[in-house]
Amino acid sequence: MEYFERHQGGERAILVSVSVQMLDDLDAEEFRLLADSAGAEILQHITAQRIKPDPKLFIGSGKAEEIAELVKAEEVDLVVFDHSLSPAQERNLERIFQCRVVDRTGLILDIFAQRARTHEGKLQVELAQLKHLSSRLVRGWTHLERQKGGIGLRGPGESQLETDRRLLRIRMGQLQDQLEKVRQTRLQGRAARQKASVPTISLVGYTNAGKSSLFNILANSDVYAADQLFATLDPTLRRLNWDGIGALVLADTVGFVRNLPHALVESFKATLEETLEANLLLHVIDSSSPDMLEQIEAVESVLKEIGANVPVLRVYNKIDISMEEAKIVYAAPHLPDRVYVSAHSKQGLNFLRQAVQECLMGQLQSFELVLKPEYGKLRTQLYALNVIQTEHYDDAGNLNLHIIIAPNKLEQLIKQAHLPIDEILGSKASQFKRPLEEFEIKS
Repeated sequence: MEYFERHQGGERAILVSVSVQMLDDLDAEEFRLLADSAGAEILQHITAQRIKPDPKLFIGSGKAEEIAELVKAEEVDLVVFDHSLSPAQERNLERIFQCRVVDRTGLILDIFAQRARTHEGKLQVELAQLKHLSSRLVRGWTHLERQKGGIGLRGPGESQLETDRRLLRIRMGQLQDQLEKVRQTRLQGRAARQKASVPTISLVGYTNAGKSSLFNILANSDVYAADQLFATLDPTLRRLNWDGIGALVLADTVGFVRNLPHALVESFKATLEETLEANLLLHVIDSSSPDMLEQIEAVESVLKEIGANVPVLRVYNKIDISMEEAKIVYAAPHLPDRVYVSAHSKQGLNFLRQAVQECLMGQLQSFELVLKPEYGKLRTQLYALNVIQTEHYDDAGNLNLHIIIAPNKLEQLIKQAHLPIDEILGSKASQFKRPLEEFEIKS
């Protein structure tokens, strides 16, 4: 077997996009953003067309020679392809170019490695990198094979390559064990939240759609947010109080991208389980993007791949750029389908809060409550939910409240306080489906 040194270092790059009829269409601007996010100094972006990929080089030999001359003339350090290359194709191209060749998967992995901050994030990135590397060990090694024979070269019967592969498998097993412990810890946290009836909302969406900016506003947080791809890699959870709902957990997750490598999806299962177990997904969409429909399709494809069967509310963000009107659009009465907002200018955030309340709690209704002085705890809870519109005292000293809330949430509060619902709601108490006796104090 032939070995050679892999070319090292440097970020001066040439980008290569090949439009192949049998593969998905490419997004040149997104590819440039990926390379830029990885820290590449982009010298040129070369495009080509083919009916089908060349099995040896992916591109044609003529185009490969053309790129090789450019690499030499411009002193290029690496050539980045907007495609997944086979190990053989990468190896053959590096021989011709005499510089590093990185495919789309390797580029995304590099960005992930730079962005990982938590222990869990670093474990997931390393596992994905090792999976990618395991099929490429045939190159970058210059060790002598110990099976070649001869004095001083006879070994225990295992080549260096086999040793490296075995060590890789051991390390990947260790990483998977550690990630399984992370998964179990998350599972316990989710079980505790479910036991306490605390709903979870996960923000999902295409990378750079504005998830973290929206998360920071809603959770009054300071998660890193930037106008770049994959600014968020590690999942962030915040507990907060939501109007009409009360305590809930908001989760910010890694952004998706078209043609996201399957190995990455597998490696990030521990993170993505926050999405699987959520009560509601907020699918944040960049309404100003010309590729909005393709980005929506890419996100829905990944959600399907990980088996996320969770209610989804589409949140069309960046309406300050797209010039859309802030509003809620309903799929059916009292069933929100999409909301138009801007995290940057804070337009439409009240619509978003209302839509989430309706999605989780059901139809919102107006109620007139009559509370005796000793029912002050219920008033405090209603104030905490920010659902009280007006209040005043009547001649008997009772507090009269006008509130807007989901009926089942109101039922829950009255039941927990062990108060007589018919006394508080009067004639409107009859609309609740469950027997009033459930909510009355038993003697």
